[in-house]
Amino acid sequence: MNAGSAVRDFTPTTSQFLYGYPHVARMSEGVHDPLFSSALYLENDGVALLFISNDIVYVPRPTAQAARTRISEATGMDPEHILISATHTHSAPKIMDSPLNKNDPVIPPADPSFLAIFTNAIVDAGIAAVKNACPATVGTALADSTGIGTNRHNPTGPAEHTVPVLAARATADNRWIGFMYVCSMHPTVLHEDSRLVSADFPWATRRTLQERLVGPDCAILHHMGCAGNQSPRHVTHGNTFEEADRIGTLLGAALTKVADTLAYDPHAVLKVARRYVDPPRKKFPAAADAEKQLDHARQRLAQLQKTGPATEARTAECDLFGAEHKLFLARTAATGTLEPVYAACTPAEIQVFRVGNRYYAGWPSETYVDYALAVREKHPGAHVISLANGTLHGYITTPEAAASGLYESGAALFAPETGDLFVDTTIEMIEQL
Repeated sequence: MNAGSAVRDFTPTTSQFLYGYPHVARMSEGVHDPLFSSALYLENDGVALLFISNDIVYVPRPTAQAARTRISEATGMDPEHILISATHTHSAPKIMDSPLNKNDPVIPPADPSFLAIFTNAIVDAGIAAVKNACPATVGTALADSTGIGTNRHNPTGPAEHTVPVLAARATADNRWIGFMYVCSMHPTVLHEDSRLVSADFPWATRRTLQERLVGPDCAILHHMGCAGNQSPRHVTHGNTFEEADRIGTLLGAALTKVADTLAYDPHAVLKVARRYVDPPRKKFPAAADAEKQLDHARQRLAQLQKTGPATEARTAECDLFGAEHKLFLARTAATGTLEPVYAACTPAEIQVFRVGNRYYAGWPSETYVDYALAVREKHPGAHVISLANGTLHGYITTPEAAASGLYESGAALFAPETGDLFVDTTIEMIEQL
C-alpha cells in the first residue's frame, strides 16, 4: 500500500458573494478561516484511488470533469478513480450558476477568476498527493457524531450519526498522512448575517484533529454524507462562530476518541466501479397551484413568527423559500427552458470506491439521509459521499417530503424515485466489488 496527501489553499483575496442563503446580498468582508482543497491518494497492487474534498458549497460538474482530466494527464490516473466532493459550507464563494439563481435577483453571476483559482487548487492538490505517495498502511473506524445536529424537520426523525473514518499512516515513521471522514450534517451553523469566509464547523473539526491527534501536516478530508434533511438547527444556541467552534470541536473530539480503535491493513484491497443512470424528472404542478402553496407558506411563516419557537419559524421560512422555488420551476418547466439544465447534469454518475472492507459511494446530489441509511442497512460497511463530481441542482427527497411540500421538495428538479434508483444501483455496484 502507498498513500499520499496534499492540501491547497484557495481562500479568496477579494470580496466574493457568499453562497447558500437566498435574498441576501452577502458579499464577504474578510476571512475567518481558510478554505482548502484536501487530497488523499491510495494505491495498492496497481489500483489507485484519489479523494479530494473542497470547502465549497458545490463543485460544478464541468469543473470536476476538467480537474479529473488534468490530474489524469499529469499522473496517469484513470479519471474515474478520482472523487471530487464539496463540504457544502454556506460561507464560501459562489462558483456555479444554478437555474434557481434566476429566481433571486440579488445573486450575481459566478466570478470566473475565482473559479479558475479554485479549479487549480483541486488539480494541484490531487497531483501533489500522487507524487507524495510513500509506503503506508490504512486504518478504518467508526465514530459517533451525536450532538452536532438532527433531522432538520423533526429532531427525532431519521438521522445518521455513524461517521466512517479512513486514516493513512507512513510505514517508515508512523506519521499521519491523511485523515478522512464522512459526516451526514449540513455545515450551516453560520447564517446569512455572517460576512466572513469560513468552512463553518468543519474548520473547528480540522483544527481539533490537528491539535489533539494528527499534527499540522496531516491532510484532513471532510466529506458531507447524505444530509439533505440534516441540520444543526435544533442543537445550536445561535448562529455564531462560537457555536461553529463548539459543534466542530465536539465532532473533532469524537473522531479523536476512535483513533485507538483504527483497524489497520497494509494490504487493503482497492477497487472502483462507476455507472451512469438517468434520474426520473420531477412533475411540476400548474403555476396556479404553486401560487396557492406559496400563499399558504407565507401565512404559516407569519403565524409562526408571532407564536412559534424560533426553530419552527426558521423551518417555515425555508419552506417558504422552497415554495418560491417550486413556483419559479413550474413556470420555467412550462416554457421548456429547463431542458438545457437537465442536459447539463445528466446522466448522473454513481461512483463506488472499495478500501478493504469499506465502501464509499459518490452521489452527485444533495440527498435525504433516508437513502444512505437504506444502503447501510443492506451493507453496513458502505457510506455515501454526497455532492460528488458535480451536482443535480437541488435535493433528492423522499416521497413523503414531496407530498408534504417541505423546503427541499420545492427546490428539487428530480423525482423522489431518484433516491431509490441511487440506492439500488449502489447496492449492485457494491456487490460487484
